[in-house]
Amino acid sequence: MTSRLLHRIARVRPASPQSPDEHFFVGNDAGDFTSTEGRAWTVIDSPFPVSRANDPSPSRSGWETGAVVTEDSFDFLAPSVPVNVFGMAHNTGKPGRDLPPQAFHKAASSVIGPGEAIQLSSAVGYVDPEAELTVVVGRPSRGLTLKTARAAILGYTIGNDVSARDLQKTDELWISAKSQDTFTPVGPWIVTDLDDSNLEIGIIHNGGELKTASSADLGWKVDEIMVYLTSFMTLQPGDLVLTGFPAECARIQPGDSVVCRVEGIGELRNPVTGASWEVGTP
Repeated sequence: MTSRLLHRIARVRPASPQSPDEHFFVGNDAGDFTSTEGRAWTVIDSPFPVSRANDPSPSRSGWETGAVVTEDSFDFLAPSVPVNVFGMAHNTGKPGRDLPPQAFHKAASSVIGPGEAIQLSSAVGYVDPEAELTVVVGRPSRGLTLKTARAAILGYTIGNDVSARDLQKTDELWISAKSQDTFTPVGPWIVTDLDDSNLEIGIIHNGGELKTASSADLGWKVDEIMVYLTSFMTLQPGDLVLTGFPAECARIQPGDSVVCRVEGIGELRNPVTGASWEVGTP
């Protein structure tokens, strides 16, 4: 697939969109993400050609396939429109490895992009962010094996598995704790050729760096997670799999800022605010 030759893939919205849901896919193969070349992207076809939800908007002047656009002309969105979003429970080190793999569901409606606000209601209680290496599925996948798992992966992005700890204690399925609106920030782009075996993972909370860890500290590894999930369901193009959080986190509250970091991918930045749907919230 042509998109596998690209270093990065992003889903973006022009700075002056023609409609609120206008979006395009862009690619960049510059090794230095912050260089002039790294900030100039080429409009590409969807990397999820069998996913209607990920069809780009009709091309227009300056946004035809092959056109070059710079980062000052668009905003980064979540890198895909998923059907399914999964996280992995208790997936850290030997204690996680000693237990069977176990996934939990995060509502696709909880996904937001870089720069969008994580919104906390006044009743949500104690909330933590979790920076996670996140798999982006590239094709319909069922019954994968350790030999075929990699072929199903388009690439990797950064996910923030925002988690309401008090609600986790009272909700066995973790739906209310994990699937609230805005509780799955993802982005800013997909890296398609990344060695995921030993990547540093961490969080910057209000400017302070918390203790980091590595993807090597995950109990069940990426290939094994893909085999496990596809043993009972078909993963769809654009689906997201958050692999687990081995590093340090800290409670977030309105007014905070959160930066999730994964080595080789970059940073996912989101502010924290009160919930806009609550009466009296600015």
